[in-house]
Amino acid sequence: MATKKKVTKKKVTKRKTAKAAPAKNIKAISTAYTKSQLYAHISEETGLARKDVAGVFECLGDVIEGHVKSRGAGNFKIPGLLNIKVNKKPATKARKNVPNPFRPGEFMDVAAKPARKVVKVLPLKALKDMAAR
Repeated sequence: MATKKKVTKKKVTKRKTAKAAPAKNIKAISTAYTKSQLYAHISEETGLARKDVAGVFECLGDVIEGHVKSRGAGNFKIPGLLNIKVNKKPATKARKNVPNPFRPGEFMDVAAKPARKVVKVLPLKALKDMAAR
């Protein structure tokens, strides 16, 4: 007679799902804050001194400068908000008798442009979602 093999059941572990924090009730601000109003608002909300908040913004500016200056990483991300990146555009030569796109049949001269760095600030998904609400 054939013997039956024992079948062992695998234990299924339930994953603990992180409960989402309740959404904050943030009111719309009708007029843009000035620098001092922004510092004052953040110091009230966080309990930090106004000088400490100013120091954080100054340090953040220094970190961003280090990332975007020459020989830096070329991009900087503030998680959940925005991405700052530097595009390097090469120099262009001057061109003559280029067709004018705005007036067909006419020709125009295009001036030379030196090489340059263009800073782009791109919004991340969370910032786009904030604007959509």
